[in-house]
Amino acid sequence: MASKIKLKFIINPISGTQNKENIPDLINKKINKEKFDYDISFTEYAGHAAEIAHWSVDHMYPIVVAVGGDGTVNEVARSLVHTDTALGIIPCGSGNGLARHLQIPINIHKSIAIINNCKIESLDYGIINNMPFFCTCGMGFDAFISMKFAEAGKRGPITYVENVLKEGLNYKPETYIIEDENGKHKYKAFLIACANASQYGNNAYIAPQASMSDGLMDVIIMEPFTMFDAPQISIDMFNKTLDKNSKIKTFKAKKIHINREKPGVIHYDGDPIITDKDVDVHIESCGIKMIVNPDAENGTQPNVLLNAFSDFFNNMNLIREDIGKQRRKIYVINKLLLRKLNRL
Repeated sequence: MASKIKLKFIINPISGTQNKENIPDLINKKINKEKFDYDISFTEYAGHAAEIAHWSVDHMYPIVVAVGGDGTVNEVARSLVHTDTALGIIPCGSGNGLARHLQIPINIHKSIAIINNCKIESLDYGIINNMPFFCTCGMGFDAFISMKFAEAGKRGPITYVENVLKEGLNYKPETYIIEDENGKHKYKAFLIACANASQYGNNAYIAPQASMSDGLMDVIIMEPFTMFDAPQISIDMFNKTLDKNSKIKTFKAKKIHINREKPGVIHYDGDPIITDKDVDVHIESCGIKMIVNPDAENGTQPNVLLNAFSDFFNNMNLIREDIGKQRRKIYVINKLLLRKLNRL
């Protein structure tokens, strides 16, 4: 009889918004016990997930499962890169960017079923200034919003969009010089984002065409935009059409060097940090093993909630346009009235 596969579950009890007290019971009920031997560890402080994952590698666990949000996933994953230990994900955070890209269900029962299936692939990850990222990293407006999101008293797509719309109009674009294998280019931009996976989380797609198996990152340059552009950018982000927006420039690269005007905030998988004005980003091809969804499909559409967000912002645009038309009508009527009054 073949020996069972050892699993380590690492649960972050404070990530996201949902209570995780019942997760050990769910794991016990749903995990395939004929296939796996498992144990569970709870994190107790920042960085603890990385320590537990590193210990698990040393003790020859073939699979470590991160139970939490993008921060927990990043902590666990960075301890597993270039090892024989694979990453599994039970998404319980507020964004769940990597899980959503891999089409791992947010439903815990279904995500445990993905682990039971145990399809493992070697995928890419990125490094920004020596810090690993698995979804996205960036600077400028991107990192600024990540900081605002981290500071927010509540989590989820509404908080994210509120911060984008509220804070974005006051944000001043910076000048960046980006160097890749094709030379140097200068941009004035609100943000520079580098994407290994397609989205930030909450199905907000910053790089709809990004792949975790092509050995390249998608570099996204968002040019300065006005308050009138903001709703359409939000619509495009949720509808996987941001790369078609006229304010967006994109290209693929293995590595880039970015020079900005001054030191400032960057983010890696949504975690903000202050760094120098010079930033290096590159992709490590096939550098981490992950459990993936064997039934994942390309080109999946946003869910009903996110379509509702798109409709909301589209309606905002229509209202704005209608107000503009009404103002023009009122202006014309006023001119006609003034002419008639002058004739009296």
